[in-house]
Amino acid sequence: MIKTTVNTRDSGVVPTGDEVHDVAVIGAGAAGLSAALLLGRARRRVVVIDAGEPRNAPAAHVHGFLSRDGLPPAALLDLGRAEVGRYGVDIVRGRVEHVEPGYDVRLEGGPVIRARRLLVATGLRDELPDLPGVRERWGKDVLHCPYCHAYEVRDQPLAVLGTHPGAVHQALLLRQWSKDVVLLTHTLEIAPQEREQLDAFGVSIVEGRAVRLVIDDDRLRGIELTDGRVIPRTAVFLFPRPAPRDDLLTRLACAKDDQGWAVTDRTGRTSVPGVWAVGNVVDPRAQVIAAAGMGSTAAFAINTDLLHEDVEDAIARHRATPAPA
Repeated sequence: MIKTTVNTRDSGVVPTGDEVHDVAVIGAGAAGLSAALLLGRARRRVVVIDAGEPRNAPAAHVHGFLSRDGLPPAALLDLGRAEVGRYGVDIVRGRVEHVEPGYDVRLEGGPVIRARRLLVATGLRDELPDLPGVRERWGKDVLHCPYCHAYEVRDQPLAVLGTHPGAVHQALLLRQWSKDVVLLTHTLEIAPQEREQLDAFGVSIVEGRAVRLVIDDDRLRGIELTDGRVIPRTAVFLFPRPAPRDDLLTRLACAKDDQGWAVTDRTGRTSVPGVWAVGNVVDPRAQVIAAAGMGSTAAFAINTDLLHEDVEDAIARHRATPAPA
């Protein structure tokens, strides 16, 4: 259980149910912190709830993020937390147990945080194939996104593990970084047209099912097949199954699409009034820089929504005030 320990605004005094935040941001990755930064600069009262489970924690570096390329993921989040703290944003370490409309956000072993609006940026889990060595090497030499990682293994012997129909495209794409790319069929059925594409583009097809990754001296050396063959490789790419951390959105009855992902508009607004969702919890393809942009976009929309409510409340108070005699 993760308990409340940090508050960047007032040196350890945690938020209580006696105060109302304008926005509660659940999730302290690039999407959540980006939204908190903009809302803090807009002088909104914001709390960020951080469970400390970033998706990219196994990776050594963040890539493709302008001005931060090559930075370790933890260092990027440290910078983000420091930045939002300068604008009076509260950061609470904890895990959300329950959310009630309104919104009352109850933390495990902690207080209830009250907020007018809710932004969910809880990300996703990468569910990996049950193959010895994969989880241990994930983010090191077992990789997913070529745009994130392929440059670092350029010109090396690469493999794509056939666990997903997108593996064919992944193998074709990786030819931009290496002339030596192998697609291991594993559990994938490859159509004749796809075989022609792979052959024409210089991707070798290896038939067979993998049984384990061969690791030596803390490095990937190859992939062992059921027939005993070992295919020498220094990096393996595969498609994990993305599982959104969307329990809160489910409990709030946010609408979902046919694939089970929460539906939002272009600003991240869900079907439930007052609730936005951004980042990998709604888009598994969003890289760090894209997730940060989604958070910023949602923050604009949330602030505008709050402004409209503030103006309506001011008008109601104005009308209720007796005119001077």
